[in-house]
Amino acid sequence: MTKQLVLIEPYAGLLGGHHQRTLVALAQARPGTLVIALNGIAPDAVATLRGVTARLVTRPVGLVSVIVLTASRRVARVSTLVRRVLHSRHWPDRLRRLPHQITLIARCLVEASALRTARRLQTDADTVVILTASEALHGTAALLGGQPHLRFVHEAVTAESPFVRFIGRLTRRSEQRVIALYPTQTVGDQFAEDFPDLPAMVRAFAVDDGLRLTDTERESGRTAFGIPATDPTVCLVGGWWPYKDLDVIDAAWARLREPLHLLVTGDPLDESVLARWRSLPFLRLHVVPGPVAECVLRLVYGAADAALVARRPGVGKESGLVMDAARLGIPLIVSDHDPTLTGRLQGQPWVLTFPAGDASGLAHALHSVIRQPPEPPGPEVPGLLGMPTAADQADFLTRTFTALTAEES
Repeated sequence: MTKQLVLIEPYAGLLGGHHQRTLVALAQARPGTLVIALNGIAPDAVATLRGVTARLVTRPVGLVSVIVLTASRRVARVSTLVRRVLHSRHWPDRLRRLPHQITLIARCLVEASALRTARRLQTDADTVVILTASEALHGTAALLGGQPHLRFVHEAVTAESPFVRFIGRLTRRSEQRVIALYPTQTVGDQFAEDFPDLPAMVRAFAVDDGLRLTDTERESGRTAFGIPATDPTVCLVGGWWPYKDLDVIDAAWARLREPLHLLVTGDPLDESVLARWRSLPFLRLHVVPGPVAECVLRLVYGAADAALVARRPGVGKESGLVMDAARLGIPLIVSDHDPTLTGRLQGQPWVLTFPAGDASGLAHALHSVIRQPPEPPGPEVPGLLGMPTAADQADFLTRTFTALTAEES
């Protein structure tokens, strides 16, 4: 497939997460890709994109696009102001959700501005994709943006208010101009009830860029954090969000009976919890305040014998951390929170699973790593988890967009 990609990433300016990594990998797979990042882009991603002759656009093109982006930023400021006011005192839950609803409108407007920009710059053969799309107002974005497109919807962060739902109903016909791509079937099922007419497919978001950790990176990681080569080490990566089971992790450290190094990076973190961990007798804590650049993140992973992922039961969205372990070649300690994921990982020698919510089970897995770390996963593992290569993902996006535009015609 030779058609070019138009990749829209509203979160390209944020460090951490998986926005830049997938963006860069797809651009590398298709030299000449048009990247639209109206909210800015991380400097290290800019350097890489220049190396693959990607076209980078960080400002809206066209009067309508400028007006819509300006409106988006003003709405976003209103959301921030309302959030501060509501968090200053106790308010009913329905009011505390108001900033999220305003944010949904702001996200829709920035998507529309990017789509308008794409419409001015692309050719008819280009494939237009929003890599991190809003979970609402799909048809509104397509209508205001005047552009059919594919949109990766990663999770349902908040439910729509009656007002946002009303706007969505007004533009529901335009939902036929998009295809939503959900990273897991669980996420797709969550959206099916609220958006029964929205064309959708299930497709992993993470891609295998083939850049496994090298021996040099592993040695450099140990050196950077002052960890002896033979000392057992686990890493805990990513911000401490509500769907992560930090209570179980916290309780498991207290059950350790042998020394273990723990590398923590991410944003946000809880400093009071970190202070408690520092006082534990068998835990050697190393903290890298986040968010961090990709090169630093690779040092963290490189220093670890295993990555730890603990989520609350029933969380079914794609785990970028599990995908990281698979593509980088890092053994994994993971809760059985998602039956589909657990089924794929069952019997894999590089994985240690424990019952979600079970601190004793996690402590047992940690002691297993301390005594004998698992062997790293092989290069075939990403495919077993349903993670495509960047080239395969680019081809899939092109085929899907071609089908969408043919149907629209």
